This record gives sequence, C-alpha cells and structure tokens, in this order.
Amino acid sequence: MNWEVIIILILYLIAMFLIGVFSSKWVRKSSDFTNEYFLGGRQLGGFVLAMTMFATYASASSFLGGPGAAYTFGLAWVLLSMTQLVTGYFTLSILGKKFAIMARKINAVTLVDFLKERYRNKWVVILSAICIVVFLFALMAAQWVGGGHLMESVMGIPYVSGLFVFGMVLVIYTVIGGFRAVAITDTIQGVIMLIGSSILVVAAVIAGGGINNIMSGLISENPNLVSPFGSDQSLSPAYVSSYWVLVGVGVVGLPQIAVRAISYRSSKSMHSAIMIGTFAVGFVMLVLTLTGVFARVIMPEVSVADNTLPLLALELLPPWLVGIVLAGPLAAIMSTVSSVLLVASSSIIKDIYLNYVKPDATSKTVQRLSYGVTTIIGVIVFFMAIKPPSLLIWLNLFAMGGLEAAFIWPIVMGLYWKTGNSVGALSSILTGVIAFICFNTFISNPFGLHPVVISVILSFLAYVFGSLFTKKRFAAQRSEIVTKFWSA
Repeated sequence: MNWEVIIILILYLIAMFLIGVFSSKWVRKSSDFTNEYFLGGRQLGGFVLAMTMFATYASASSFLGGPGAAYTFGLAWVLLSMTQLVTGYFTLSILGKKFAIMARKINAVTLVDFLKERYRNKWVVILSAICIVVFLFALMAAQWVGGGHLMESVMGIPYVSGLFVFGMVLVIYTVIGGFRAVAITDTIQGVIMLIGSSILVVAAVIAGGGINNIMSGLISENPNLVSPFGSDQSLSPAYVSSYWVLVGVGVVGLPQIAVRAISYRSSKSMHSAIMIGTFAVGFVMLVLTLTGVFARVIMPEVSVADNTLPLLALELLPPWLVGIVLAGPLAAIMSTVSSVLLVASSSIIKDIYLNYVKPDATSKTVQRLSYGVTTIIGVIVFFMAIKPPSLLIWLNLFAMGGLEAAFIWPIVMGLYWKTGNSVGALSSILTGVIAFICFNTFISNPFGLHPVVISVILSFLAYVFGSLFTKKRFAAQRSEIVTKFWSA
C-alpha cells in the first residue's frame, strides 16, 4: 500500500463527509423538506450551477472509461470526445430560463413533476419514474465499478473492499445533506478535476519526450492510432458524428442534468453557468483523452484499459501528488453517483409515493422515507457492482442513451410545442426506449450510426404523430394547460 496516496484520499473522503453533515442543517431547518432536499431551495449561483452540471456530467466514464477508450482507439477517441463540448451550452440554452419559469409556476421539484402537470396523465408519470430508476441503476452501477477499480488500483485493497469504502462515504453524505450537499461537493470536486487533469497531461507529455516523440511512438506501433477512424478503423465518420447526439444535444434529456436547470437563483447565474460549464467540459474532456492516448507510448502493456489513468499517475508522479490527481476521478465518480442517487430517490418518493400512494404524507414521513430509500438504492447498486463488465464506458453510454431516447422530446416539445399532449409523450417514451433497447441488442450500428440517433428520430415522430392524431380529443385539456404554462 502507498500510504501517502491513501492518506490524501482518506482526507478527501472525510472532507466530503463533513460537507454532508454541514449541509444537513439546511435540511433540518427548512419548512419545505422536498424543495430543500431535492433542489437545495433553488438557490444555486452561476459558478456552483456550472460546476455541479459539469461534475454531474463528468463521471467514471470521463476519467477512467474515456482515457481507457482513447488508450485503445487512439486520437480518434479524442475527436469523438470533443462532441461533448456543447453539453452545457445546449442544456441551459434549450431548457434554461423557460424550464425554470414553468417549473416555478407549478412548484416542480423533479423532472417528473413537470411532466405530470404538462401532460396530466398518470401513465406518463409512472412510466417516466420507472425509466429513470431502471436506467439510473445502470448508470450508477457503472460509476460504482469505476470507484471500486480506482480504490483497488490506488490503495492496493481488494475490489469489493474498495467498493465498500467508496459507497459508504458517498451514501452517507448524500443521504444526510441532500441536493445542497451534492451541489457543494460537486463544486469542490469540479475544481479538483480541472487541477488534477491539468497536472496529469503535463506529466504525460514530459514523460513521453514531447508531443512529436509521442506521435512518432504511436505511428510506429500502429499508424491507425493517429487516424480519425481508430486503431481498428471501426469508428466510421457516421458513427463519430452521431456521437454528437448521444453526448452533446441528447444530454438535454438526462433527468439528473435537467433538474439542475430549475435549481438556479437568477438569469445572471444561468448565463455565467453556460460560459463556465462549456469551458470546463471542453477542457477536461480534451486533456483526459489526450492523456489516455499519450499513455499508450509511456505504458504500452496496460491489461485493463480502464485503469490507464490511475496507473499513469502512479508511474509518473510523486505519491503526495498522485493523491491529489486521483482525487479528480474519485470526485467525478462521487459527484455523478450522488446526483443520480438523489434523482432516483426523488422518482420513487416524490413522483410515485406522494403522487399515487400517500399524497397526504407528513413531512416527517417523507423525510424518513427519503433517507431510507436513498440508502436502500445505494446498497442495491453496491451488490450490482460486485461483478463488473470489462469496459465500463459501454454500460455508462447505454444508460445515457436510454434516458435520452425516453425523455428528450417530452421535455423539449413539452416546453416549446403547445399542441403536444399525453398520447404524444407516452408514444415518444415507449418508442424511444423500445427502439434503443432493440437496436442495442440486435443491430448495434444501424446505418453506421449509434443506436441513440435512430431511436431519437423515431421517438420524435411518435411524439408528433401521437399528438396530432389526438389533437381534437385533448382540445379542452390543451386550453387549460396553455393557460397555466404560457400565460403571463
């Protein structure tokens, strides 16, 4: 065991735990538990909003899976990863002010709160909550696997023990601190990610003997490592460009990202967040994937690609600096899981229990259930992560694609198209999810594209035709909804 690295990481984990304890005082004092616990009282400033969106989006996939894929495919994966640059811009530009205004009108705390009032159909609510819980379980499992691998490779402890330490700290600070604790820790973790990724890419360039030497090394091993199509030429132009839908504009449909677009304090905060968030996502994705490619020359025999970044840090940096750098991926994983954990918990408590099981539940009951459900979800994901897949980025991308195919049009069209109704929303969710699962199972690259592209197109058509065919049937309801959402 490397105690200098371990001590720094333990101090980091203790700091996250204390933030949870500190944030719990707002939860205890608040007169509106659900608004404070699940949205932090809608008081996020620009920098905190940008960092929490960036930290939630950056994940084990960004710090472990992404560099691992870049190590495997070469510079083509760097090109592909840069399609994520527009994530923050599109999310806040498309949802931004309009989503926040509408959410405040109906006092929406979750994404499903918005869908419930916008479409007034219990099956839209139940189906949405089920999709969120199912796909977020897959997303959380991918992150926990990354956390366990990181603890294993850095601390030299068994994978399951690492998984337990990582999960215990994360669940405790999320359960007791709620959204405010998650947002504060996200901000600190976002800064750590920026610093850690910067240090590591500089160290990799120096160790590789400079950019020219690294490029020569890559070409001598396999010229395709510097081509735009990947080491095995499998990344076609259509596939790479379609990634823009999955990790760029499609992110608008992710519940854990969308909920942040209703939690900011003012328009000024939102505009600041767009600029800061776009820079942070672009910078970190570029330097991390470049580091993964550079590692191929420095360490040509890495057996598990997902371990590339922690192994590189251990190879190049002094122990105390390794601890700081590796707090970056740990931060990315913890920020994503804590956010997703809270969204999954809110779907069960707020969207299903309070809407359809016990609408008159007391605040004390809701509080106890929220703590209990959040803990139980954490325990279930722990057991799911005990036997991990070999390359966790695919599990992460599967969960992202499923959520985007389900929600992008009910959210976006629900905000901007007054004719959209519950039949359109239900058709869109069902079509998107079924198409995405079928394409992933039977035709991995339809027409050379990522499955999410075709799924999103089909779900859009389902939304439009479903709404138009039932337009007359919902005329009266449409008039009420338009008055509620679009009147001044």
